[in-house]
Amino acid sequence: MPDAADWRSTDGGVIPALDVDSVDALRRLVEATTDIDGIVAYKLGIAGALRLGLPAAVQAIREISHLPIIYDHQKAGPDIPDMAHRFSQLCREAGVTAIVLFPLAGQRAVSEFVGQARVAGLTPIVGGALPLPEYFASAGGFVADDALERILGAAVEHGAGHFVLPAHDAAAVRLHAKALQDRVDRPVLLLPGIGALGGSIPEVFAAAVGCRRYAVVGRAIAAADDPREAARRLGEEALTAAGAN
Repeated sequence: MPDAADWRSTDGGVIPALDVDSVDALRRLVEATTDIDGIVAYKLGIAGALRLGLPAAVQAIREISHLPIIYDHQKAGPDIPDMAHRFSQLCREAGVTAIVLFPLAGQRAVSEFVGQARVAGLTPIVGGALPLPEYFASAGGFVADDALERILGAAVEHGAGHFVLPAHDAAAVRLHAKALQDRVDRPVLLLPGIGALGGSIPEVFAAAVGCRRYAVVGRAIAAADDPREAARRLGEEALTAAGAN
């Protein structure tokens, strides 16, 4: 199990998504998984933060685990740029390590949210796509087809080195991973959408060779009959896939 300071120096691993509605469920999930090889961090989502309060949720994790805590409040990214400083400071005060942002509101949203996160000592993890059938305009959604490409490019210009790519589309992961590697030394990729949403750890890790790759796993661990065994199996799968590519 890596120390909190060095998890991103590993080539791969699993980040359990703590999408639970009670502090007891959160504690049980962290207790069951924190000492397993390949489990490198936790992702705390908006549901848990709203239910428990972000500082309380972080404290509950910290009572059990030293692993990094990523706060996924991606919808903060499209907010007005002036909110970036306040949001980043609140996340820092709560004790999170990194924040997931989808700065869909334009160039200034990218520069402010990425920049203010870094000023606050947080790691910005930047994305702009969700594994939904009607997300991009060509599929009937409202988001421009090239939005993710443009967001990632702008984020790199402002110092970002950590990114989110949906794992269900290995071809898209390969395309974006290659573009990022042309501009960033060993970019860090968080890859949600494993399991029920169609993503496969071996396939998506193979699509992003040269990057540091972390599978973000929700229900496949949290809703498993034995979350510890599910985490052990997926952690081993991620470490094996990272070592093979």
